[in-house]
Amino acid sequence: DRDRHSFPARRRSDLFMLMGAVCTRACRFCAVDTGNPGGWLDEDEPLKVAESVRRMDLSYVVLTSVDRDDLMDGGASHFAKCVRAVKRESPKTTVEALTPDFQGKEQAIRTVVESGISVFAQNLETVERLTSAVRDPRAGYNQTLSVLEFVGKMGSVHTKTSLMLGLGELEQEVRQTLAHLANLGVNFLTLGQYLQDRKSTRLNSSHVLIS
Repeated sequence: DRDRHSFPARRRSDLFMLMGAVCTRACRFCAVDTGNPGGWLDEDEPLKVAESVRRMDLSYVVLTSVDRDDLMDGGASHFAKCVRAVKRESPKTTVEALTPDFQGKEQAIRTVVESGISVFAQNLETVERLTSAVRDPRAGYNQTLSVLEFVGKMGSVHTKTSLMLGLGELEQEVRQTLAHLANLGVNFLTLGQYLQDRKSTRLNSSHVLIS
């Protein structure tokens, strides 16, 4: 019986990347291939992801994706289909959507928020000064803050973002970023260390320690 396939008991959460392995953006910290998928989508992906989540008996799943600026809605409707499929198969599973910024388009953002998720995440990645050097020009510090603010005002899900440390940020800049997030009422923040990919030209230059 394939449904009895054994997974470690401790593995109750996992992450799935949606909409292929080619991103339309080229953030310097990221090892994902950049290109133009030309509108391609796997129409069976929602069912595939939902079946995997069910068989793995996950209590928490993060659905993330590449940026898909080649699609009119940035892939929001496909993202939402995947969420709804997971909730149909595993109604008790908590779903976090770690999304692109959808170019700040409110209808696209709303489509994902209203799909059945519990947490909406959009990563700030770094402090404001380093954004242009680290992220694709189409992304932006203020755009991500605006997305998080919009979702927060909807009031139906928790908001979350992440920062990489070790890119040369200063303690004062990190504190300023934390203040910006606090002012918007962002619910969750994760802090991680930047680890340089072999293809990256950006150096892991320094770290800050904040008490």
